[in-house]
Amino acid sequence: MKTGIVFDMDGTLWDSAKEVAASWNKVVVSKGLPALTAEDLERVMGLPMNLLARKLFPQLLAQESFDLMEECVVEENEYLRQHGATLYPGLLITLKQLKEVYPLYIVSNCQSGYIEAFLEHYGLEDVFEDIQCYGYNQKPKGDNIRILAQRNGLDRTVYVGDIQGDYEATMQAGGIFVHAAYGFGTLSDDIRKKVPAIHAFCELPAVLDELLQSD
Repeated sequence: MKTGIVFDMDGTLWDSAKEVAASWNKVVVSKGLPALTAEDLERVMGLPMNLLARKLFPQLLAQESFDLMEECVVEENEYLRQHGATLYPGLLITLKQLKEVYPLYIVSNCQSGYIEAFLEHYGLEDVFEDIQCYGYNQKPKGDNIRILAQRNGLDRTVYVGDIQGDYEATMQAGGIFVHAAYGFGTLSDDIRKKVPAIHAFCELPAVLDELLQSD
């Protein structure tokens, strides 16, 4: 049985809220709009890009908010490619440890180029087998987890994410969920009680060993 470990980005692999706010404000302020804060971004991290635009720019018409977001993400991708963001402690060494045992993947609700900026800045192109995101096809995360699994011949997927929407997408895709409890989001009490959780990224190998030990 081929098992793939699939990661969310924001709140799971890194915290880019401060860097995204800095890059977006180059565009936002030039349009005469109020500057965004890292906290503004943290509240919407993980949402599909169309919903994110509406929540951040409610004062604009829908199409205006989408157009502004498109300008912002071009600036964002280049900024992150050059500067990176805040990695969670132990991330790089733990990813390399996991790579020895499992094929690793990323599925995110981000724009095209965002995952690529992360991989390029930290030299992780060879650590992950494949990536998929909302920006490629405008499909929800559950669909994209399923698409990636089918493309890579995975019999089973374990998705690691931090928000309730990640759990719901994993269930829609027929996967197993691990909660990154150190991230931005929380789970409802009933879900939190029944899914495994990690409180630091370095805990993941041990949790996976226990979760998948029957194989």
